[in-house]
Amino acid sequence: MQQTEPLTCGNYYQIYNRGIDSCNLFTEPDNYEYFLSLYDKYISPVADTYAWVLMPNHFHFLVRLKEEEVVASLHLTGFENLSGVEAKPPHQHFSNLFNAYTKAFNKRNGRHGSLFERPFKRKLIDSEEYLKQVILYIHNNPVHHGFCSHPMEYPWSSYLTCVSIKPTKLHREQVIGWFDNQANFKYLHDQKVQVEQIEGWLEI
Repeated sequence: MQQTEPLTCGNYYQIYNRGIDSCNLFTEPDNYEYFLSLYDKYISPVADTYAWVLMPNHFHFLVRLKEEEVVASLHLTGFENLSGVEAKPPHQHFSNLFNAYTKAFNKRNGRHGSLFERPFKRKLIDSEEYLKQVILYIHNNPVHHGFCSHPMEYPWSSYLTCVSIKPTKLHREQVIGWFDNQANFKYLHDQKVQVEQIEGWLEI
């Protein structure tokens, strides 16, 4: 059984999970959009995002948790750090996201109970090489699962944002910098990704 990785401020993590009993988390476009809006509300204040993909029954995010003093100083709705009250631990922000989405999804679909597997999965990323491999893995997830033949064809991932110039909260410039430039970013995304090797490392 995989041991749950603790979340520590300042570190990079791959955050991933699936629907309980592999059930679908997203059944229509509105579901994907609503989940991303909740992600922005609950996670963007406490973590920087570098890559993501939403699949029908699972998801992957590559994030860096912000420094502890940044999180502790937040005075946003739902993130108040009142005097004498300890700031929420990093994992609680993700749990709040999943709980909020579950409540809305259940109400809309007339279902009850848990939607996500617990605890949600997380893996510490401790080298730039792994950062690059995880980004390639995340963007090629739809290809691996047969939803498309190239990452650019799938709408619910950060690949299209990475090759765009539109304003975004995604840390696109740093992502492209890890690949040296956008041309090399695109070139490496055109190559075969060692999915099995990465999944073995993630213990999926």
